[in-house]
Amino acid sequence: MSQDKLIKLICADCKRINYWTRKNKKKVERKIELKKFCKWCKKHTVHKEGKK
Repeated sequence: MSQDKLIKLICADCKRINYWTRKNKKKVERKIELKKFCKWCKKHTVHKEGKK
């Protein structure tokens, strides 16, 4: 993955960076929210797109 297009996904509960991903900024204008597993909370939580 190209480093300049990476965005980080931050857990809404513990505020830790758990995942890195990318998105098409031309088509998706809103911030991404995904439900993913957090290894620190040990449960599925909402992960939001964070700042660079």
